[in-house]
Amino acid sequence: MSCLLAFDTSTQTMSVALWVHGEVLAFDGEGGAAASTHLIARCHSLLAQAGVSLSTLDAIAFGRGPGAFTGLRTACAVAQGLALGADKPVLALDSLLVVAQDACVSQGALAQHNERPIWVVNDARMGEVYAAQYRFVLASKDWHQITAPFLSRPDALCEHWASDPPGAIAGNALLALPAAFDQAFQQSLPLQTASKFPQAQVRAQALALQAELAWRRGDAMDVALALPLYVRDKVAQTTAERQAAHKAGAAEHLT
Repeated sequence: MSCLLAFDTSTQTMSVALWVHGEVLAFDGEGGAAASTHLIARCHSLLAQAGVSLSTLDAIAFGRGPGAFTGLRTACAVAQGLALGADKPVLALDSLLVVAQDACVSQGALAQHNERPIWVVNDARMGEVYAAQYRFVLASKDWHQITAPFLSRPDALCEHWASDPPGAIAGNALLALPAAFDQAFQQSLPLQTASKFPQAQVRAQALALQAELAWRRGDAMDVALALPLYVRDKVAQTTAERQAAHKAGAAEHLT
């Protein structure tokens, strides 16, 4: 039986979980800028609560992204530091897959859709989303990645969905960018009938399950190989780009 510490700071929520021989201790709290200050303390708090130490762990898992640049670097750096100090391997987890895990297990999509694919769309800021597509395979009780994480504008993604409708959609972009998706959903009957799971953040419970699956698959790696997953090169808009986007939004609102 495995003993795994896992955390994800790719969104505005900081999720930390400890898997100890099938039992899970989980925490979801404020992320963003606060994650770099509180993540290590929260990890040690869960370890103390379970009565285990870093030396007891089999591996340390972290959400590699995609997601907020600072959050990805925070999670990766903490994982590297703890793993080096305790001489443990690391597990680099797909942060979007954790959202799919949350929707399919804790929110019931798995029971509804069996092995049908689920899309994940998380807010990437600047009017864009991080998207990926997965399927849970009942025979192996594990996930299969259909479409690797990529950056997209919501309209381009909805255009793709119009020709290949998803059975389920999960992710915080459904809440963060409602106008970008609502029109497409209203115009397409298949999109209207798709199950939607607009959870605002990843869940620690799902993170623990993903860590355990990754450990069983043999995905543990040397700490030197642990890297964040960036699917965007540009971090922020220029002042001119923000002004242009604001004018375009105002003009669209008036028409």
